[in-house]
Amino acid sequence: MTESYLYAAARTPFGRFGGALADVRPDDLAAVALSGVLAKAPGLDPAAIGDVVWGNANGAGEDNRNVGRMAVLLAGLPVSVPATTVNRLCGSSLDAAILASRTIESGDADVVIAGGVESMTRAPWVLPKPSRAYPAGNMTAVSTTLGWRLVNERMPAEWTVSLGEANEQLQEKFSISRERQDAFAARSHRLADEAWSAGFYDALVVPVPGADLARDESIRPGTTPETLAGLKPSFRPDGTITAGNASPLNDGASALVIGSEDASSRIGLAPLARIAGRGVSALEPQLFGFAPVEAADRALARAGITWADVSAVELNEAFAVQSLACVDAWGIDPEIVNAKGGAIAIGHPLGASGARILGTLAARLQESGDRWGVAAICIGVGQALAVVLENVA
Repeated sequence: MTESYLYAAARTPFGRFGGALADVRPDDLAAVALSGVLAKAPGLDPAAIGDVVWGNANGAGEDNRNVGRMAVLLAGLPVSVPATTVNRLCGSSLDAAILASRTIESGDADVVIAGGVESMTRAPWVLPKPSRAYPAGNMTAVSTTLGWRLVNERMPAEWTVSLGEANEQLQEKFSISRERQDAFAARSHRLADEAWSAGFYDALVVPVPGADLARDESIRPGTTPETLAGLKPSFRPDGTITAGNASPLNDGASALVIGSEDASSRIGLAPLARIAGRGVSALEPQLFGFAPVEAADRALARAGITWADVSAVELNEAFAVQSLACVDAWGIDPEIVNAKGGAIAIGHPLGASGARILGTLAARLQESGDRWGVAAICIGVGQALAVVLENVA
């Protein structure tokens, strides 16, 4: 089998819920990210793309009917370029990258584009379709923006608690204080602001036509643990999780060029990193925030390395508490985690986050010259994914 490499990454800036990207359809966001990453490989004939694998978590509105294929068509690629859309909730675009890498390694294609999109602003309300016409009772519209909806009554109640309540349970399990969570969240904002100010994201982020948004919209410069301490708990009266130490609702898209080593001449770029290991794990749905621990450990084992070899970690910050639980379990230096800010500041448009963290990880390894990095993401309903990158530049 051949090996797979990451050649380029691009994403839109991430907008706040109801913010600067609220008027942009998710299929258009996807097309922007797709065009943006292909612009980094001007030597690549789009007709040579073997497949496009796209992540999307909701898919109930304008992102319906295979938004990956819609992105291909809206971006003006040849109609001969195929595409599929995958849904592993928050991990969808990291799953897309994993599937793309397997496609390369199996020899089924030389170049695959992976990515993902989410417009949480534009996610619609839905009504359950009645089995018979004209039901006598009222019908309730359900938001598809985030979390459980139209729950099967056979699901155990402990599995279907809200994402916030699940993480309050995680806080109890691991005794992670509100103070630690707020400090972690403030660090995310500080580092994201510093990275943008230093120009780190300039080469990764492409503008969205018609939207007045130059950088990630949820970053709050000057955020401190003290300011976050004044926020009220969101899920329990005496809880620790607030709007300040959890990721916000966002809109955005991200994309990656993945190919074989031999595809370098066709792409017109040298590879940035080798996809060296992959891991997936699952556990009880309410403990989803802790699932990256096992996923990353498995990815490292498959890469043939240990945590002692790792210099950079991109862990999607769904909540500060679950991020801290994972970092504690790995026993790693917290300073190597999300050194350019994380999702609490940057944002978490569900289907786009996995490709964002993988692209950021490759850029961090390029900047530092370090060899090994890990990208990991927790996923609702009790799953996680992780990828190990080896810097080859």
